[in-house]
Amino acid sequence: MLLTELLTPDRIKVPLEAGDKPGVIRELTQLLAERAGGDPARILAAVEEREQVLSTGIGYGIAIPHAKSATIHDLQLVCGSRPVGVPFDALDGEPVRLFFLLVGPEGAAGLHVKALSRIARVVRREAVREALLKAQTPAEFHQVLVEAEER
Repeated sequence: MLLTELLTPDRIKVPLEAGDKPGVIRELTQLLAERAGGDPARILAAVEEREQVLSTGIGYGIAIPHAKSATIHDLQLVCGSRPVGVPFDALDGEPVRLFFLLVGPEGAAGLHVKALSRIARVVRREAVREALLKAQTPAEFHQVLVEAEER
């Protein structure tokens, strides 16, 4: 599975406007609902519920909030960045600047885990993270991911 199979520039927001964790999650959830359909309130509730279990801030300035929701029929991904980090209760305590929101139906657990793993694998490289943060447009952000997945 490639991230770029799930992600197109219209599913990327650069920069995100919200300046706190709940706001970023709401902003990304709204973008996902606009692109994929589904009930934004139910999607948001599922993501917030998952986030209460354990923060999805994985470190290195990255968060991968995710959830399963019956209102979504296929695995969906949106993402965004902020030049100034947001406190996100990340594992390393650092603010987060790169966000990947993944939501899928209950029956897509295997694909869900593969996508989470793929995101983590791609963004673990410092050069990729830096290039994503330098991207000024959704198209540039997307192109960085395309090139990162080709390596």
